[in-house]
Order: sequence, then structure tokens, then C-alpha cells
Amino acid sequence: MNPEDTGTGARPRPAHSVPARPAPGALLDHLPGWGAVPTPAGPFRLSPLRLPADLDLLTGWMNDPEVDAFWDLAGPPATTERHVRAQLHGDGRSVPCLGLLDGTPMSYWEVYRADLDPLARHYPARPHDTGLHLLLGPAESRGRGLGAVLLAAVADLVLHRRPRCERVLAEPDVRNRRSVRAFERAGFRTAAELDLPDKRAALMVRSRLLPA
Repeated sequence: MNPEDTGTGARPRPAHSVPARPAPGALLDHLPGWGAVPTPAGPFRLSPLRLPADLDLLTGWMNDPEVDAFWDLAGPPATTERHVRAQLHGDGRSVPCLGLLDGTPMSYWEVYRADLDPLARHYPARPHDTGLHLLLGPAESRGRGLGAVLLAAVADLVLHRRPRCERVLAEPDVRNRRSVRAFERAGFRTAAELDLPDKRAALMVRSRLLPA
């Protein structure tokens, strides 16, 4: 997901009207306090990303060619910083996080309100749909099933912590077969293929209630 402005088509407000701003954390049910969850690989938690403390680590991951092929954020720290700050200074619809496994940062996540994102223009969104983006940072974390383990754990965590959310979504590039397979092993199904502005994506969906 690359942050984009969205047009609402709403009637213009009077000049004196000030739009209400959600309370901090309200749009994602106070994600910073969700805590750790057990996984087969060890205890895991999402820790909201901090600037500048976490910038060098994340920039290093973004400059890995395998990551850059799908995130397109290689470059100096300022490139990564602009991407993250757009979320940190937004209205809270997307929260960038480090994923800590046994206390060690090893992944980057974006948990976002898919129903409030530009993605909602491209599929039949439902209120409180929650989207996930994931990259595994260290190369040694990839290719051994860890992505599927963590995706399953985070999807469960979202559905537990966000009772109004009925679906967890993702939209990996269809060319990223490793990512698509990881979502499938984590209980997501491919609902459609979408032509997004920057890629052709597989819409992956994990519902709270599994189909009969």
C-alpha cells in the first residue's frame, strides 16, 4: 500500500466547520496495546515503528533487492522515512510496526483500515475490513514457512482485538508467488485479482467465520 489521497465525493462543509479527528489509535482499536501472542516460532508482538530510532534498520531491509522488487522503496533513509511518516502523521488508518519475535525485530508490518484506504475503490469493501502488509527483514527469515506462521498469528490477533472486523485482507503482487502461498497457508483465500495503480494484485481474504 502506498499512501494516497482519496476523494470522498462528499458535500463541501461550511467554511467554519472543522472535521472531527479520531482519537489516537481509535481507527484500529488501539493497536499499540495489543500485546504479544504465542506462535510455534516463539512469542510475537507488533511494536509501532519509531522515528528516528528504527529508521536505519528498516532502510537496510528496504534496500535488499528481494524486498525492493515488490516494495520499491530502496534508496537513502529519507525514502523510507517519507513512506513511514505519511502514515505516522495521518489520521491513524494505517499503523506501521516492527514485528518482534522473541523480542528481536525481524519483520515490518502495516496494519491498515482497508475500508478507508484507496484499495476500497477496487473491491466491495465492508466496514472495518483490516489490511496487512508484511516483509520479513533478515534474509534468513525467508523461505522456511515463518511468514505463514506470523500471518496466521497476526490475523487471529486482529480478529480478536477488533471485534467489529469480520475480514482480514491483503493484496500482494500476483508475481510474488512466495507471498501468495504464505497467505494461503495462513488461512487466506484468493477472492479476486485486482488491477491497482501500481500492480496487479491478488486479493487475499481471511474471514472471521470460515465458509461451511
